[in-house]
Parts: sequence; structure tokens; C-alpha cells
Amino acid sequence: MERQILIRHDQHELAATLHYPTSDTCEGRLPLTIICHGFVGSRIGVDRLFVTTARELADEGQLVVRFDYAGCGESDGVYGEEGIESMIRQTRTVLDYALTCADIDPSRVTLIGHSLGGAVALLTAVRDRRIKSLALWSAVGYPFNDIVKITGRERYDESVRTGSADYLGYSFTPGFFESLGAFQPFQEASKFYGDVLVVHGTSDDVIPVDYAFLYQKLFWTREDSRCDKEIIFQANHTYSSGPHRRQLLDITKRWLQDRHKNEIDWQHWTI
Repeated sequence: MERQILIRHDQHELAATLHYPTSDTCEGRLPLTIICHGFVGSRIGVDRLFVTTARELADEGQLVVRFDYAGCGESDGVYGEEGIESMIRQTRTVLDYALTCADIDPSRVTLIGHSLGGAVALLTAVRDRRIKSLALWSAVGYPFNDIVKITGRERYDESVRTGSADYLGYSFTPGFFESLGAFQPFQEASKFYGDVLVVHGTSDDVIPVDYAFLYQKLFWTREDSRCDKEIIFQANHTYSSGPHRRQLLDITKRWLQDRHKNEIDWQHWTI
């Protein structure tokens, strides 16, 4: 079952879709996954990536929430007036709501973040202990440099000079760009103590695949936490081909299943 909802965040209404697990897969408390979309994206995703992801995870017995950040998709607001700090707070508001929707297993709360959404997911998880695991797909590592590379330096310069700049119909203020420079996901990676999956494609011409190796190296510096890395050969930034998308989803679902199995095995061993 799927339900379209609006989640109140400050003065904004965030459009979201809830995916409930099918009845034959429900056993006890439910795992929760929230999907964080990327720069100027939406909860649908390129080529319906997030729709497909949510439905497949729901079929596996998860409660899944995908939502539009303020000013994106069907949410109100002006995206270019918000910044990373606002997106972190929006993500936590969605988490607050999702935890009231069912009897959630607090040990199985996951954020999936794609591109800029990966950076936001990580930064949110560092600040919110309720988040127990992360799946980072083609995650941004240097928000200011990576996003200015996408928009073009001239957009940033115009924003600083005139107070706003247009990119794909979105109006970006200097405050938005300043917020990108204020956060450094690589520097904060070691502060998250949950399990992490890092996935990247070798043909990603938006965010370098090298970031996946650096993220894994930084996550490995932590004690008693797991980080797995998967590199998908020739996959682009949005995993647009059928085989690459299938690999991405299978890798993610298997990782979530294995994480749960390991937790159960650990509980039995400690008993």
C-alpha cells in the first residue's frame, strides 16, 4: 500500500509517499528506510529510481518514506533559498513523522541518500542517533565544489553579484552556496558509528568515483562499525541502465538483509 501525504516542517509542507510492507512480509517490528534525493531532484528520482527502490524495499517488509525537499517536486518553498542545514532539519522532521506511522524497530532505521542527498543523509545521521545505518549512492563529498561544478562557476558568481542566479528554473541565493561551504561530509564521516554501504559507478561524470574509496577509508577509521563498498562497472551517476540499476538495488537489498541477519546472530550469541 502507498499513501501520499504532506509533512509539516516550519512554514513548509513537504510532499511525501509512504510505502507500507505487504502483509505477507510483516513480521514483528518494521524496519524503516527514508530516501533522500539529490540536488534539484525529487522523490521520484531520475527514471523513477526512488519509486522502484521504495516498492522493492516495501516488498521485502520495510516501511519506506520518500519525500521532496522544500522547493523540489511537489513540496512548497524555494529550493535555492534553503541550504544544507535546512535539509538536515527537514530530514529529521520526516524521520519524526515516519517513526509514528508504525511499530518501528529502532535498530533498523536507515537513510538512503543519492548524490547531494548522500551528503545530507550522512550529516543528518551524525546529528541524530536514531539513524542506525546509511546507504550512500554516488554521494557528494565536497558540497560547495561539487555543486558549483554542476551549476557552473558563473552561476555562483552571478548569485553573489546580484543576489540570485537561475539554474534549471531554480533561483539560487548566495546563502544557499554559503551553506554548501559550511559543511564537510568527509570530515564528519568518522562521527557516525552505524553501518554504512557506499556505492558508486565507474562512469559517473558528475561525482568522482574516487569519493567512494575515500569515504570507505574514513569510515574504516572507526571502531566496531562496518563499511562496505561496491563499485558498479560503467554505471553513470543515476544508474540509468537496466542492468546497472538492478545491481544497485540488489546490492542494497542484500546489504540490508545481511545487516539484519548479523544483528540476529549477534543477539543469539550474546544470549
